Amino acid sequence: MTAVCPSVRAHTTDLVTDEDAFAALAPAWGRLYERCATATPFQHHAWLDSWWRSYGGRGRLRVLLVRSGDELVGAAPLMLVRRPLPALVPLGGSISDYGDVLLDDADDGRAADALADALWDAARTALVDFREVRPGGAVERVYDRWRGPRRTVRDSLCLELPAVPLAELAARLPTKRAQRVRAQLRRHESLGVVRHVSRPDEAAGALHRMLELHRLQWQERKVTAEHMLPRFREHLVRAVPELVRSGSAVVTEFRIGDDVLAVDLTLRSRSLAGGYLYGAHPRLRESKADVAVMLLDACSEQAARIGGADGGGTLSLLRGNEPYKMHWRPEQVPNRRLLMARRRTAPLLSATLFGAAARQRGGKALRRWRERPSG
Repeated sequence: MTAVCPSVRAHTTDLVTDEDAFAALAPAWGRLYERCATATPFQHHAWLDSWWRSYGGRGRLRVLLVRSGDELVGAAPLMLVRRPLPALVPLGGSISDYGDVLLDDADDGRAADALADALWDAARTALVDFREVRPGGAVERVYDRWRGPRRTVRDSLCLELPAVPLAELAARLPTKRAQRVRAQLRRHESLGVVRHVSRPDEAAGALHRMLELHRLQWQERKVTAEHMLPRFREHLVRAVPELVRSGSAVVTEFRIGDDVLAVDLTLRSRSLAGGYLYGAHPRLRESKADVAVMLLDACSEQAARIGGADGGGTLSLLRGNEPYKMHWRPEQVPNRRLLMARRRTAPLLSATLFGAAARQRGGKALRRWRERPSG
């Protein structure tokens, strides 16, 4: 079902609740995506539509659209959840590192106004809860126009590096560590490691191999359980070939002879590239290959193409501050959580803030406990 209402600002706003109608938006959505500089691959239509088909719930789709004439100039991909509190949240869920809306770069403010008004109407008795917003995200323009109670809290930490080749990243390191990186690159060459970038028609097979290698590398160790589930596999295999076709993803296989020993999935947009997931055979570590260096070498090459001659762009290590990431001296950039309520739903906002603060205190206490001196 698609509900239509006129906008007083010469824009029209639609609320799409039918998954087939959402799927049909792919061409118009793709044009808007290309005109939104802050968009990440997690706002690409192929990613969102596939995610919905794997993770969505019947009757919960809420996609807000803003058009100027026949052209899409704003979009907010949302769904309604009822637990723990009724809320409108971005599509993409916990497997997406960034949440956001799309707004045309040429917008003079009218599309943002219309999207804020449409979101106000759609919220009704639900809280609007935007998780994992990268600083500078388009949804900040909607947040600035919100008429009711609103709050911003810190969300997950992301780590970022300049979008430059690995040689320049190594130059940022202490001398001995930089020497080890260069020695590892020579080691990979002596082992005969060869990269193969998958074509769109090869991507599905490479992803199956990546997930199998991911399972092997993490066997008998703690792993993100979601990555082992069929629905996650189905989502990637459905979404990524189209992302590869549009230039928003690169799937790279690392081969020695005829054997595929590692596969990396890097996502990229106009201003950002980031390694999303990889799988590596234990044999690589047994050969004393540094898998992290090997993967970052390939990912940084993709990021450098975004950065261009002026050195702009970002190589994102995405969420998490694992020790192997910190070795590269990245900038720590926390995502933000934008909460918006109507006056009738202000208690939901207060409850969410209380819960977020309690979890933050609990997380700090757990880290202190883990870091306590032995004995």
